[in-house]
Amino acid sequence: MKKWFNNNILYLTGAIIGAFTGYFYWQQIGCTSGTCAITSQPLNSTIYGAAMGALLLGMFKKENKKQFAEEKVQE
Repeated sequence: MKKWFNNNILYLTGAIIGAFTGYFYWQQIGCTSGTCAITSQPLNSTIYGAAMGALLLGMFKKENKKQFAEEKVQE
């Protein structure tokens, strides 16, 4: 479990920051008419923010070249 957590720390951090940002966006700006798909409800905005945050910080994860080579050999 600890190894998995250490391997995915950037994704988890991005998801947490993104969730807070999504909720804050809904609270401050939101959608008053209720027709916006993402910002009309706080849950939608929070989940979308978490996904975007995880993707954004996940771009900075460095791949382990040795592990990547071993996976290619196994295929």
